[in-house]
Amino acid sequence: MSRRVSSISTHSPTAQDHSRSQSHARRSSHASARNPASTRRLSALSTAETGDVIPPASAQDERVAEEIASIKRYEDFTTIDWVQDASRENARRRARRQDRASFFEREGRLGWRRKVWEAYDAGQGWIVVTLIGVAIGLNAAFLNIATEWLSDIKLGYCTTAFYLNESFCCWGSESGCPAWHRWSGSFWPLNYLLYALFATLLAFCSAHLVKAYAPYAAGSGISEIKCIIAGFVMKGFLGFWTLLIKTLAMPLAIASGLSVGKEGPSVHYAVCTGNVISRLFDKYRRNAAKTREILSACAAAGVAVAFGSPIGGVLFSLEEMSSTFPLKTLWRSYYCCLVATAVLAGMNPFRTGQLVMFTVRYDRSWHFLELPFYLLLGVFGGLYGAFVMKWNLRVQAFRKKYLSAYPILESTILALATALLCYPNMFLRIDMTESMEILFRECEGGHDYDAICDRQNRWSMVFALLCATILRTFLVIISYGCKVPAGIFVPSMAIGASFGRMIGILVQALHERFPEAAFFAACEPDVPCITPGTYAFLGAGAALSGIMHITVSVVVIMFELTGALTYILPTMIVVGVTKAVADRCGKGGIADRMIWFNGFPFLDNKEEHTFGVPVSETMTASPTVLPATGLTIKEVERVASGKKFQGFPIVENLDTMILLGYIGRTELHYALDRAKREQLVRPEARCLFIPSDQPGTATTPSASVPAVSFDDVTAMAGDMSVDFSKFVDPTPLAVHPRLPLETVMELFKKLGPRVILVEHRGRLTGLVTVKDCLKYQFQVEAHENPKDDTGLQKGQEKLWDGIKSCAGWVGGNLGRLSGGRLQLGVGMSPPASTGSETFPGALHRDSGGGGEDGMELGDRDPRNAV
Repeated sequence: MSRRVSSISTHSPTAQDHSRSQSHARRSSHASARNPASTRRLSALSTAETGDVIPPASAQDERVAEEIASIKRYEDFTTIDWVQDASRENARRRARRQDRASFFEREGRLGWRRKVWEAYDAGQGWIVVTLIGVAIGLNAAFLNIATEWLSDIKLGYCTTAFYLNESFCCWGSESGCPAWHRWSGSFWPLNYLLYALFATLLAFCSAHLVKAYAPYAAGSGISEIKCIIAGFVMKGFLGFWTLLIKTLAMPLAIASGLSVGKEGPSVHYAVCTGNVISRLFDKYRRNAAKTREILSACAAAGVAVAFGSPIGGVLFSLEEMSSTFPLKTLWRSYYCCLVATAVLAGMNPFRTGQLVMFTVRYDRSWHFLELPFYLLLGVFGGLYGAFVMKWNLRVQAFRKKYLSAYPILESTILALATALLCYPNMFLRIDMTESMEILFRECEGGHDYDAICDRQNRWSMVFALLCATILRTFLVIISYGCKVPAGIFVPSMAIGASFGRMIGILVQALHERFPEAAFFAACEPDVPCITPGTYAFLGAGAALSGIMHITVSVVVIMFELTGALTYILPTMIVVGVTKAVADRCGKGGIADRMIWFNGFPFLDNKEEHTFGVPVSETMTASPTVLPATGLTIKEVERVASGKKFQGFPIVENLDTMILLGYIGRTELHYALDRAKREQLVRPEARCLFIPSDQPGTATTPSASVPAVSFDDVTAMAGDMSVDFSKFVDPTPLAVHPRLPLETVMELFKKLGPRVILVEHRGRLTGLVTVKDCLKYQFQVEAHENPKDDTGLQKGQEKLWDGIKSCAGWVGGNLGRLSGGRLQLGVGMSPPASTGSETFPGALHRDSGGGGEDGMELGDRDPRNAV
């Protein structure tokens, strides 16, 4: 996997030149030891922060740094080095201060144009956040209106205005709604057929848009965004096409009736909006850290407009999305949520003045006698989350292995099956948010919401709610992760609401059966004591907390949804119990499990580890290195041409292995391409990775081999050596081999370097990346909890054989009925495997480690992004 380049150095023209190069490197290192400061130059790519003692970077250095940064931005599946990014930003700030000071000295005062420009530069962040918030609010209003109309069109249409949904068509009607017409009146078989037909068509259109134009628009996007905010680069995931297709395909997927939600995709399109708009401004186009602030704020705004919960959105971004959340990011998120929700309220998509389709008010308070039932709801939420995550991961593994070549067919069949199963049940037939609106309400005011409050139908309602809970859970397991925009927030809340309402009805029946029992002594006579709607409300919060493993943001979101101030304490109790049960069943929510399943290089700040081993146990022990002198352009090109490594340590020579610095593959490619573009040297020219003009150091290897740089081009005559030292980071982050692995993981989490070198007394012994840490963590967990997946694999094979047999039977019958004109499912086979399909996780399958420094870059397919 990794190797030395000792064979490369032997390709030097002569052994005498190689000996002189080693001698020169040794003399340089001795001079550096005598005067360390003399070896340091300012580099735009250096991670050193030495203050004012270092001269400012030249305009040429800044331009080179910007060009390299722009190249890195488009390298797919790499990680951002936050240490280098911070160094570049500090260099820009110093240059800006110096420019201001020189301008004042030259002009004697700051004119109004200069002051306006400085004010614009200082307020550029708030301008960007304002534009993003407005765009997110407008997009959310459009999506709400489109989703409601598409959902209702499956059931009927408005005779007065076809473009109106059922709610708007029947606006103001006291009883009945003659303007809304079912497709076939009261003939339910035809309504059933048309319902399934519309659902299938909508799912087909959504899946086709995703597959044809933006594969990254599939799924929720939360797990990938967590990695992107942490520094993982996924080219195109936040691009304009992804934004456009996500916006168009999401209403189609939700309206098709698939058991998927819009909240996760809302976060994705909000972050896409922020990325697209921020790239129009130079400050954010050049700086990854500032872009990270914007993306965190956009994630908060996405949740805010989806739930109508601005404070809940900020807390969700803080609790779930961001690996770092400084105070500035908090204010940015708060302001972005404020603007987005204000625009959404101004658009008033529901004609109620509310941010969500339903708003519930509870007039009655709760009783302490209900606490045991609240605890039951909390236990249900934790068990629900553990059950769904376990089986959904197995479905994902099956989908990746067998169904990745049939995304449109899979989504279409899922929608058809969902429609056929859901139509007979009144709680599954309608939209999930509308269903929750019914389940949350109190049974007062003379309204009987679909007979749910009728005592005569109590037991039929209990049976219908039980069926809805079981069927919806099954459909969420098989639907989440299909290749359409799909979230899991609202489906989980709908499951929790149906289960909670069922429990509430049973408790209410128990109270009515035994009103004089001591258990109900706190209830007042002739006054309703139990409110089933509150149980639905608490069950929804419990299921959401159980599937996402979030706590504080769930309580705030549920409060902002309903305004149920008196039920904050029960909500906190339920969520607390859910959290305890969920942590007992496993760590991490569905987003974290998807990160683990896809093998993304992400270290969770919430996790604590006690490995008890030094970093030398996980490091790459013999990385590919480059000697500081002695290599030719041709030899360096051969090393840099491979995509196996993302960077190379610079050592004095291959014998001493004294660490001198580190150069990234991008910087090396840039330097080589620039040398060839400007036709400075021949392939036989020598490469120098250390400065040749430092005071106290030796001269170049040979007096007849002049060193040239890109800033000072001399005549091409004879042999030359090219100075690459300006592209080398002379102060990479390095640790001792005996440093605990837990400390190294904290360095990755807090500082965010791409790679950490391991050296002992100045000698390079290895390097470690995030992938190395994650691979070791997975190995330890697999050793502590061994699992035999043989039975699972055999079950998957039997299931696939059954699917092929069914497809063959259906295809054969269609062929006979159509005279051979229609064929379906003939020759279905799983996609070609690129490696072992052992479940679980890409970390287990990908021995390459995901393209980190010193690690191989594994194959990845955007169609498999969940």
